[in-house]
Amino acid sequence: MSVKTLAERALEQGQGVLRLTPTWVPRVFCVPGRRIKLHPDDYYALGGNRGGIDERWFSSTTPADNGPLTSPNEGLSFAVFEDGGQEQLFLLRDAVDALKGALIGDRIWNDYGRWPMYSKFFDNKGALPHHIHHDDEHAGKVGQLGKPEAYFFPTQLNNHGGDFPYTFFGLQPGVSKDEVRQALKDFVKGDNKLTNLSAAYRLEPGTGWDVPPGVLHAPGSLCTYEPQKASDVFAMYQSLTGDQIVSEDLLWKDTPGEKKGDFDYLVDVIDWELNVDPNFAQKHFMRPKPVRPVKEMAAEGYQENWICYKSTAFSAKELTVFPGKSAVIKDAGAYGLIVLQGHGTMGAWDIESPALIRYGQLTHDEYFVSEAAAAQGLRITNPSKSDPLVMLKHFGPDNPDLVIEP
Repeated sequence: MSVKTLAERALEQGQGVLRLTPTWVPRVFCVPGRRIKLHPDDYYALGGNRGGIDERWFSSTTPADNGPLTSPNEGLSFAVFEDGGQEQLFLLRDAVDALKGALIGDRIWNDYGRWPMYSKFFDNKGALPHHIHHDDEHAGKVGQLGKPEAYFFPTQLNNHGGDFPYTFFGLQPGVSKDEVRQALKDFVKGDNKLTNLSAAYRLEPGTGWDVPPGVLHAPGSLCTYEPQKASDVFAMYQSLTGDQIVSEDLLWKDTPGEKKGDFDYLVDVIDWELNVDPNFAQKHFMRPKPVRPVKEMAAEGYQENWICYKSTAFSAKELTVFPGKSAVIKDAGAYGLIVLQGHGTMGAWDIESPALIRYGQLTHDEYFVSEAAAAQGLRITNPSKSDPLVMLKHFGPDNPDLVIEP
């Protein structure tokens, strides 16, 4: 059976909604925070040389860039078609290529020819090194796309804050390019102390941050939901985090070959005005915003908030259907979703948030909703007498339902 036929039958079976499988990604420079429901025996399921699994990717048509040991299809989401008790898997990327606008909508297909974002859970026990995601100009020099991203810290996944629940963003006003250049030159000396030039912010569950490309950031240890542009471009600018040395190879990651060793180029990747902006927090911190008047939504049995709403490259919502309630939810664009809490039904599907997942196990907590199904509306029912049904929804660029405030 061709991928197109599989995708068409799966979409028909799901009444416009594809069921996706868990996509686990290891990082050799990370220690898992163990809050993403993976079985305790499986955080190193790919072997110690690959590092611990501390990420789960959602609605991804973007392969992970994890160096020479990266496995085939790492980071890519698979969809499931069930037929006669048999489950057949196919890549979401291939389904998008085959179904085009019938899956992601003509607007996104015509503009991008692909699904141009993905989201993830990032779950690290400690802080990450101060690093940067390139803008389109600098990423384009190595054949990649720039990467804006955003953070949201789900309360359901943050029963503890990890070792360092603070994130560094940008640089302190008054820091000079010479100081940053010297810190980068000191990378190979041990601790280059780049965060001495930055500022840390305490992370608060239930809130988030917008992180444009070109902004230095050292994510803290809360479990994080990260919608982002479909790219895995980055470079590590900090040489020591906690007790862990960062490989110099990661300092020059995604630097053109002729520019490796050129510290002026690394400084040029930094969007200087964004990084030294004294009002950075005011402009980039995000508290949830109701999508409609709260009383109107409550009367219909649900609450929905924008949680990532400052970027044109993607957006995200948190939807809660109250216990014993049912609601029809409409959206103007296609989206992926992950069920965080509770169980119930969504259109043709029984959905649930599992307590524990084995590596390789299929679940019923992740889906991709076609634009047609989103626009028609999905009836979501929560049969529980006490437990809210909560999901996070990640959308593609230029969401027609979102007005970005300056």
